Amino acid sequence: MWQYQAPLRDMQFVLEHWLEAPRAWAQTERFQDLDLALALQVLEEAGRFSAQVLAPINSSGDRQGCSFEAGRVTTPAGFVEAYRAYTEGGWSALACDEAYGGQGLPQLLDAALQEMLYASNHGWAMYTGIAHGAYLCLKAHAPQWIKARYLPQIVSGEVLPTMCLTEPQAGSDVGLLRCRAEPQDDGSYRVSGSKLFISGGEHDLSANILHLVLARLPGAPAGSRGISLFLVPKLLDHHQVNNVRCDGIEHKMGIKGSATCSLVFEQAQGWLIGEANRGLAAMFVMMNSARLHVGLQGLGHAEAAWQNARDYALERKQMRAPVRPAGVSADAADPIHYHPAMRRTLLELRACTEGMRAVGYWVAHLLDEAEHQESTAERHRALQLAELLTPVIKAFFTDQGFRQASNALQVFGGYGYVSEFAIEQTLRDSRIAMIYEGSNEIQANDLLLRKVLGDDGRAFAELLAVMRQESALALDASECAGFAAELGRLCDTLEEVVGAVRERAGEEGEYPYRVAGDFLRLCGVALLGFAWVRGARVSRLLPDSDPVRASKLQTAQFFFAYVLPEADYRIASIRGAQASLAFVE
Repeated sequence: MWQYQAPLRDMQFVLEHWLEAPRAWAQTERFQDLDLALALQVLEEAGRFSAQVLAPINSSGDRQGCSFEAGRVTTPAGFVEAYRAYTEGGWSALACDEAYGGQGLPQLLDAALQEMLYASNHGWAMYTGIAHGAYLCLKAHAPQWIKARYLPQIVSGEVLPTMCLTEPQAGSDVGLLRCRAEPQDDGSYRVSGSKLFISGGEHDLSANILHLVLARLPGAPAGSRGISLFLVPKLLDHHQVNNVRCDGIEHKMGIKGSATCSLVFEQAQGWLIGEANRGLAAMFVMMNSARLHVGLQGLGHAEAAWQNARDYALERKQMRAPVRPAGVSADAADPIHYHPAMRRTLLELRACTEGMRAVGYWVAHLLDEAEHQESTAERHRALQLAELLTPVIKAFFTDQGFRQASNALQVFGGYGYVSEFAIEQTLRDSRIAMIYEGSNEIQANDLLLRKVLGDDGRAFAELLAVMRQESALALDASECAGFAAELGRLCDTLEEVVGAVRERAGEEGEYPYRVAGDFLRLCGVALLGFAWVRGARVSRLLPDSDPVRASKLQTAQFFFAYVLPEADYRIASIRGAQASLAFVE
């Protein structure tokens, strides 16, 4: 009963009108050969792969899960064949440098691809999801011989990488890790220790697996300043097996098609990536990419939930609605989407999903600008905004992915609670994204304490300037003027809130930690408001006959009436948190 079709029309709207990406590509030397027609062709093929290859094995992969025997993991039926189709289609190479066999396309298109992969089959996409981050990490920090040897293999999909941080005693606090690396005379290292919760730590999709492992060198400083990064392949030269073994896989609530492994390194051969004791700096290149991708998981779950809830609500009939669409005669029972409670749920699903798509793709577009803009100032501005928004994308999007999946399940009623309709799988799969790649609580602290207060609000001021500029543009459009005024007032309030938090933090150091979660959610709601002001404004460029134009205006009206009021609640919570929190005994 579960199905997925890529939302290509809305993706086109975001690329063509909301971002005006084709105009930016034409002005960028790297992307001058890319136009809208080619971009849409890429997305159409990606949508076909997601809908026809990945979606059909999503539910079966959840039911079957992975199996583990004698150190080997077997993925669910169809996963190996799907991965072969993925690499043969060149999807692993999409946004990678042509020098390493990549296609050299924008990260913006890769973001759209990632949304489709996660929406159609989150468990399967866990194997490929870390690859681009590992590619960026090695490209930035690896010795030349490692780049020459392994980057083409990552790009082609011949190998799949992992990210090995977590240990039993070291979860969010990586400074507690104990894994050790001993230098050897030949320039390599021998890595020893245990890692757990490693996605794709062992599998049957690729023969070789590249483990990026955080470990300590002899005499390294304590804490996070004494951590180094090492590349530890599963297979060495001549297919010799390295001393890495999988000790078991976790039995999880969701993403059961993804092998979550415990790994043991016993004097495994590896090589230093980046500088000694600077492993976290190198790893953060990978983690920042991963956090954007995890945010896109939330978007993918929300989109899949929206599609399936909408389709069910159009067919299911229960009771008579108090009001029907004009021209519809009374019947014994009406489709449930006529009922106000269901209309509100469905409109919230659409408003949040399409709003997140615009904001998420904008961040990917900023990353392209940060790498390819001509002027240093423009590159710096783009990177500054992208880094500010990354924790919001990761935390707010994954919160919404779980929340909207739960809302969608409610549309199904009792049927939503049984596996036949599979919305319950979407709910289960979505929950993990709020935890891994830095829990959402950590993202909130990062946003407020490091990204906003930590740089004296410079990046946040730039974000408010962008939002205010949009508000000013939309004020000139009569259909959008009310929305624009609301956005302008919210920007003023955000500025006041940051000032008040900074002042209070000077008096009480714990205060910003207490309000960080509410502040991040406030920023998320504000960004959705920004997305809908711009969406409503630029939709006026569409012909009156285009249903997208009416849909965008209608959904913007709903957002500002029904969703934006959450901002008032978050502001009140921030102000109320001046009261201290008791310790729980």
